[in-house]
Amino acid sequence: MITANLLVKSGACSAGKAQEWFQALDDAATKYQINNDKRVAMFIAQLGHESGGFQATVENLNYNPAGLMSVFGKYFPNLQVANAYARQPEKIANRVYANRMGNGDEASGDGWKYRGHGLIQLTGKDNHATFSAATGVDAVNHPELLEKPPAAAESAGWFWDTRRLNDFCDAGDIITVTKRINGATNGLDDRQARYSRALSALALG
Repeated sequence: MITANLLVKSGACSAGKAQEWFQALDDAATKYQINNDKRVAMFIAQLGHESGGFQATVENLNYNPAGLMSVFGKYFPNLQVANAYARQPEKIANRVYANRMGNGDEASGDGWKYRGHGLIQLTGKDNHATFSAATGVDAVNHPELLEKPPAAAESAGWFWDTRRLNDFCDAGDIITVTKRINGATNGLDDRQARYSRALSALALG
């Protein structure tokens, strides 16, 4: 149901990215019953937004001092601390994600190893391990697998299924789907625009 032509016509991504991703997306959609127009439209809209048009599949932590204090104020409470970490993504990840989500301490390197991966980013060792146990994809020893199809698409489908997002797709409830993916409604206008374009493209066949 997901074709390269659909991805291009809906504006989900470039023609080149459509060729790279469509088969993996279609396989994931088939496996996780993303199998009607509302479900497919929501899937490609949300993934397209989260990944910037299927271009970003790993978390970008290249923050300047102001960004660190704004986004991660708990871990960077003042400019002195922020300056010591700014523009050092690996160091930032190891501080921000230490001692939670199954990760070890800052020195363990788990924060960087298990930073967000995939089209809907899985973050933390526990999430990588749960996904691995469910699918057989070894994202614990090889989290980089989630940066490319098919594992990135598989992880998105698995996330979709475990959060029962198809139920909200059937109701056309883009706000709840967005909150379950994002934790809030960041980027809602873009998600809505992508969803509308995808529905239109699907209706045209």
